[in-house]
Amino acid sequence: MTDLPGRRLLLVHAHPDDESINNGVTMARYAAEGAHVTLVTCTLGERGEVIPPELAHLSGAALGAHRRGELAEAMRALGVDDFRLLGGPGRFTDSGMMGLSDNDDPGCLWQADVDAAAALLVDVIREVRPQVLVTYDPNGGYGHPDHIQAHRIAMRAVELAAEAGCPVAKVYWNRVPRPHVEDAFARLRDALPGSPFDKAAEVEDVPGVVDDALVTTGIRGDGTPYAAAKAAAMRAHATQITVAEPYFVLSNDLAQPLLTTEYYELVRGERGDGDGDGGLESDLFAGVAAAPGSGVAS
Repeated sequence: MTDLPGRRLLLVHAHPDDESINNGVTMARYAAEGAHVTLVTCTLGERGEVIPPELAHLSGAALGAHRRGELAEAMRALGVDDFRLLGGPGRFTDSGMMGLSDNDDPGCLWQADVDAAAALLVDVIREVRPQVLVTYDPNGGYGHPDHIQAHRIAMRAVELAAEAGCPVAKVYWNRVPRPHVEDAFARLRDALPGSPFDKAAEVEDVPGVVDDALVTTGIRGDGTPYAAAKAAAMRAHATQITVAEPYFVLSNDLAQPLLTTEYYELVRGERGDGDGDGGLESDLFAGVAAAPGSGVAS
């Protein structure tokens, strides 16, 4: 078991690129502030749709290997050194979109035994001892089987780690407050005629959109180096994302705003002081009790 000092943040994601889209600002901020940031990615996204024509030949294991390189480049942009694949490379493969025959592949994440996969994540928790864990909501943000399974694995691992004497103080789910994203889409549609993109997505295409009442925490990146780091990390995932700040598109060719304030719902642990906009927490570690010599503010 490693005795890591200070603040320690663990993020659990389904595929390479999910971390940069959802949490790029957050990861860059805490890494820059000296926190130990650990990313666990559950699959290599071997069934993802490839955007650039020159990379369209990539599929299966070859695509997974390429996306692993993209992930490493994105982590360099965010300043994160500790990134891992759950159980090691190739342990779990991409399950494809919900309802496809890909979901039946015995090696895919959707078919994984949750307790067995969670035990692999517990090993990481025991090593890193994070005070804070970030993952998806029960629907995985938008219903992708790998996102749903990553949520189940992460939440079960939190339970098992607590039983093993390694409790995680706070657990957050990725969220986007509806008024925030509606405003961002309004600006996008006004700018669309002069942008490289032809058509905008809809608000409901953004994973994790919820009413304001569920949102507890906001990590601001506007006007900071963290916003630029997020855009660079997203750009590194070139097979999956085309970035033209302040917008981006996925394989559906529909423009979305690149959100530089990232929001969360605290689902386990004590909420800290609401010192941010609208009374939200502005720090995922708010209220985390300090251990002697840990460097964590209480």
